[in-house]
Amino acid sequence: MSEVTLFNQNLPSYLKEVELDDVTKAFAGGGGSSKRISLRGSKFRMVVNGKEVVTSNSDSMSIVIVNAAKDISRQFYAKAYSSKEENSAPDCWSGDGSTPDKSIGAPQHGNCMDCPQNIKGSGAGDSRACRHYRRLAVALADDIGGDVYQLQLAAKSIFGKGDLKTMPFDQFAKYVGSQGYNLNTLVTEMRFDEDSDVAKLYFRPIKFLAKEEWEVAKKQGDSPAAKNAVQMTVSQTDGVKKLDNLPTLVSAKVKEKIAEEPKIAEPKKREDKRAEAPPKRDLKAVMGDWAADEE
Repeated sequence: MSEVTLFNQNLPSYLKEVELDDVTKAFAGGGGSSKRISLRGSKFRMVVNGKEVVTSNSDSMSIVIVNAAKDISRQFYAKAYSSKEENSAPDCWSGDGSTPDKSIGAPQHGNCMDCPQNIKGSGAGDSRACRHYRRLAVALADDIGGDVYQLQLAAKSIFGKGDLKTMPFDQFAKYVGSQGYNLNTLVTEMRFDEDSDVAKLYFRPIKFLAKEEWEVAKKQGDSPAAKNAVQMTVSQTDGVKKLDNLPTLVSAKVKEKIAEEPKIAEPKKREDKRAEAPPKRDLKAVMGDWAADEE
């Protein structure tokens, strides 16, 4: 029997609902495109293989968070960062926020804590040249079983404290966890802060997933696309290659700060539990209030 005859036969009933698995997709070339959600210009932009394909006119988007990097990552650019070149490869970066990635040919330092690019004043004004990021893997709420997108959040969308409708990501994640739920059990709304000059997101829970939707979300979280989304930089996702990776000269301003600072371990700031404590209200009650408001 030839392969043409085989595939032209009536398909067995049990195969009619079967989808391509990840192994077959890899060899067949399907599912190989890299997708992410860009926040450039405070707009939700869908980017596929480095090319922007859709720009949303809405200031909010409903997603399901199927996976997330446990560690805060770091990225350093020798040149001034531009949001128009958000997919450019960083000169140095760290996936765990502690040590440079092994792929970096000329790391700025052996560890991130003592790196000169981690000193206040190494960046613009009194900022640090090396910036914090957190990467998520998300699916669109109305297509949970569809594409998985990388979402990279900058510090302003990660840290801070807000009320129940204006929570940055880390506060939001702690709040959901404190209520006894996983992030992949509910639909999350992310919305731009209209008063911010840069792309800054707030997060809030919208509704719980049905059991069937949750099962799909769990499967999506274990997919290669989700794992890549939380591990790869934006430039790696888009397939951008670094043309050169030369060591960066430390500015005179930073050298002075290094010379002035004593070589002792950085003291740990006592945790302010009041500032870190998530909002007290019950998650079910909160979502119930919002549902009533929107009716």
